[in-house]
Amino acid sequence: MRLNADFSKRVVIRPDDHQWSDSPSDGVQRMMLDRIGGEVARATTLVRFAPNATFTKHTHGGGEEFLVLEGAFGDEYQTYPAGYYVRNPIGTSHTPKVGDDGCLILVKLYQMEHDDQEQLAVDTTKSEWRAGSRAGIEVQRLYEYGEERVGLVRWAPNTEAEVHRHVGGEEVYVIEGSFHDEYGEYPAGTWIRNPPGTEHTPCAGPDGAMLYIKVGHLTVRKLQG
Repeated sequence: MRLNADFSKRVVIRPDDHQWSDSPSDGVQRMMLDRIGGEVARATTLVRFAPNATFTKHTHGGGEEFLVLEGAFGDEYQTYPAGYYVRNPIGTSHTPKVGDDGCLILVKLYQMEHDDQEQLAVDTTKSEWRAGSRAGIEVQRLYEYGEERVGLVRWAPNTEAEVHRHVGGEEVYVIEGSFHDEYGEYPAGTWIRNPPGTEHTPCAGPDGAMLYIKVGHLTVRKLQG
């Protein structure tokens, strides 16, 4: 399968575009955002677990990175409530399971470099926010490796960011609120992939916004491994 596999193209998927499909495990559904491969794939996906659902034990051949958006995700090692950001490097394995409330996660697979071996679990609800590039913007840095930068950005209502250019590309998930730029409007639940070289001037909506942002990971070298 090749879905949104041309990383030179801009992609926007809003909640109204979501089409859920069943996974091989009962009670687990997926909304595929981009994908190169079959059941084992380089993929970015929203995964929705029904209450008390489980997923078979598996090894992360290309690493796994996820953000818990709703409910609580768990495995044999730990429970990760909403707000947790987790990285499981290449070679790790686990058996996912969830509790009575189910959960929703944003997960990325087969997108880590082989020498990126730090295992990480960050509770973003308790981590420090720092002042951003201008008043009304706060930043929570989650992970850095090479050119890759991952973090959360929180904007006060109607705050406009500086015009900026994403040399290594950008990926955004709108966790709360909304924002807009020259290209459109993006409510909560929207996923955006901006290719390298994209320039824009984002502005938060009337309720502000909180975003998951990943930059620097869409260069040709990164995509070719």
